[in-house]
Amino acid sequence: MAERLLIMRHGEASPGSPDIYRPLTERGLDETRRVGAWLAGRDDLAGLRLLASPYRRARQTADAIAEALGHEVESLSILTPDDPPQAVVDWLLEQAGQGPLMLVSHMPLVGALTGLLVEGRSDRGPGFPTAAVAELEAEVWAADCARLVRFTAPADLA
Repeated sequence: MAERLLIMRHGEASPGSPDIYRPLTERGLDETRRVGAWLAGRDDLAGLRLLASPYRRARQTADAIAEALGHEVESLSILTPDDPPQAVVDWLLEQAGQGPLMLVSHMPLVGALTGLLVEGRSDRGPGFPTAAVAELEAEVWAADCARLVRFTAPADLA
């Protein structure tokens, strides 16, 4: 049976340094709340497990999604902007059969991970607007084994 994976880029973030502490802007908070409301209105995400990068903007995004869904957020250290997508794929393989997952992370990782899973190449991933969500299905999480089911940006929800 196919498993479901949602990959989300964090909402719009403020500039600043150090990068790990950059917060969401008001627009970023609005984007994530709209996506959260959209996800909460769906009935195909029962048992969703929500994981986020430890960076502030990703955690704020995941917290907004968690609030809308009534879920908890787990931190996953391999979801930072420059982590290798193959490390996430290896982690996904260990999660097989545990239900749908949602990963909240950053560019370039979200694009590279999506490209690796769907196209077999991390340089072929889509550009993710802030707070966009790629929904994938696969029998096994490996390069070129997933199907992109839906790609949704906050602008699509207006």
